[in-house]
Amino acid sequence: MAGYKGGNAGMQNLMRQAKQMQEEMEKTATLLEDWEVVGTAAGEAVVVYMNAKKIINGIELDESVVDPTDIEMLEDLILAAINDGYAKADKVYEEKMGKFGNMGGLGGMI
Repeated sequence: MAGYKGGNAGMQNLMRQAKQMQEEMEKTATLLEDWEVVGTAAGEAVVVYMNAKKIINGIELDESVVDPTDIEMLEDLILAAINDGYAKADKVYEEKMGKFGNMGGLGGMI
């Protein structure tokens, strides 16, 4: 590396910092898996539970939205609750992983 004046100690320091950042990113990724996000629709008549990595863990429906003659409405409400949860998960993800810049996603590796 022409012009690099950090020497071996500088390279070791850089590698140590990269390792620390990787460890912090892994801890944050684990935190996102455990972070509960709740998406809602129709005044919480439809509730979707997921983590900040958008893995859905459960859905609750109030019986008031279950109309066998209008399945399309129920489907729309479920999608609305999922999209609400996804938007909230995106916000949490950006808050927690944004500090890592472009490395935060690692192409979906974490």
